[in-house]
Amino acid sequence: MAETYHIVSESQHNSLVEAVYRRRGYLPDEAADGARLCAEATRHGIRTHNAIKALHLDHLFGSGSKGCVPGAQIEERPSRFSASRIWNANRKLGQPTAYRAMEAAIELAERHGVGTVSVDNAFHYLWGGGYVLDAAKRGYIAYTNCTAALAEVVPFGGKFPTLGTNPHSWGFPTMAAVGFPVVIDWATSVIAMGRVQQLRREGLPLPPNAALDRAGNPTVDAQQAAYLLPFGAHKGYGLSLINELVAAFIGGSLPTVRSRWDEQPGEKHTCAFFFQVIHPEALSAGAFANGRDQAANVKAVIRDVLGHGNERCLLPGQVEADWARRSAEAGGLLFTPAEVEALNELANEAGLARLAASSARSVIV
Repeated sequence: MAETYHIVSESQHNSLVEAVYRRRGYLPDEAADGARLCAEATRHGIRTHNAIKALHLDHLFGSGSKGCVPGAQIEERPSRFSASRIWNANRKLGQPTAYRAMEAAIELAERHGVGTVSVDNAFHYLWGGGYVLDAAKRGYIAYTNCTAALAEVVPFGGKFPTLGTNPHSWGFPTMAAVGFPVVIDWATSVIAMGRVQQLRREGLPLPPNAALDRAGNPTVDAQQAAYLLPFGAHKGYGLSLINELVAAFIGGSLPTVRSRWDEQPGEKHTCAFFFQVIHPEALSAGAFANGRDQAANVKAVIRDVLGHGNERCLLPGQVEADWARRSAEAGGLLFTPAEVEALNELANEAGLARLAASSARSVIV
């Protein structure tokens, strides 16, 4: 169904987002990284993780609570492994922490073929796909996972939420093969809570078998949704559990008390991140069929997957690449009227002029 989007210039968007972060006490570089990730999410059509979500999350669990400390400094902990880094983020804002961690992992991969960065005491970094997308555009295979801010997902066969939405994000440097990075980025719930909030704003229903109300009954009413369900039943449950176990090895604590600072003060209440970057040369065995090199082999494999009558299938990351193209053609970032109103609430908080939706350029998508 076609929808009207208002066009907001990226500079205006970033100025607004940075102003709100600065008003909440964040340093200029933190605010800039926060706005950068929000702009990237919007550019690629990730409406569940745009500035509205980011600043709402910060209000609920970040600077408005105990989960994030503006101006916090990352502490590097000792590691006996040359290709790994271990960080205590000290509750620093998630976006600058994640950007720095991915840069560190890339530097390690350049030296060792692979690099990992484990981050404890973190605040949620929002759209994991944005970080692996950036690394993939630069020629690397990248992965990240994190624990979500809250336990909102009920395990397969259970009735109480003890897992986060716990996303996994992979990025592959496939620009030469298909024109954009393949980015496989998903929450392990049927939908993300950000999607529930978006549908709530838009007055739209949820997909079936995605959420439960507080009584534990299935619901498609976004207003009544309280808990989420894992996708693929036991498979999504297992993938979500991976994040909790990786976090447990890093130092993450009980998922049911995460971001709930008034519960069990002896436990930790923060998120944990994991980043891994692989240099493609570190994977190559060199024995590609029919004289192909690595790049040609990747292209041949994708062509085979999308052949045999599968030509109309989409690759992961293709929808996001299409949105980025639309954003470029529009000359700005695209927001629905409801999202413009939400942005204007943030403008009011920062003491900035409201975005004039009535006079703004618009596009139908």
